[in-house]
Amino acid sequence: MLRRAFDIVVAATLLVLTSPILLVAIVAIRLETPGHPIYRQRRVGKDGVPFDMLKLRTMVAGAESMGSGLAVNEGDPRITRVGAILRRLSIDELPNLVNVLKGDMAIIGPRPTVPVQVEQYTERQRGRLKVRPGITGWAQVNGRTALPWHERIELDLWYIEHRSWRLDLQILLRTALIVLGGDGLYKGDTGGWRQ
Repeated sequence: MLRRAFDIVVAATLLVLTSPILLVAIVAIRLETPGHPIYRQRRVGKDGVPFDMLKLRTMVAGAESMGSGLAVNEGDPRITRVGAILRRLSIDELPNLVNVLKGDMAIIGPRPTVPVQVEQYTERQRGRLKVRPGITGWAQVNGRTALPWHERIELDLWYIEHRSWRLDLQILLRTALIVLGGDGLYKGDTGGWRQ
């Protein structure tokens, strides 16, 4: 209950504080390319319940059905100029705060993944679904998308087993440093999920 209250207060506060940035980003997206500025993608949440995760659109409309599909790497031609800036500053994730207010996500927890990935989880890996997925988490501050998929899952499982307010504070502080530095935005040669 205390964690949920924390999530609501933080998400609501951040949404109010960042609303001017969100508005400017939405206008910039609309001016650069056609299509809705908010991107919805089906993800899997706590206990395996699916939900639509909200993000600012950083790629051309319909990008999932072009090129390498869900895989995105630095220099991907589907990423718009505005989108590259939004990704670099993690502004594209701000609509996740609405998911937090709705109860689909938390501020801190494993990043939510797409159903096709969850379908391939082992029984142990399904342990990621014991908590609400988060905007940031232990795997996010220990390599982000540059990590191989199985390592990210293990880091998330470690977090769930050791979850504490002290660890959450450490994650928040490290998240701020990572956003400022822009590390781990793209999978590179070692990261990502492979079917």
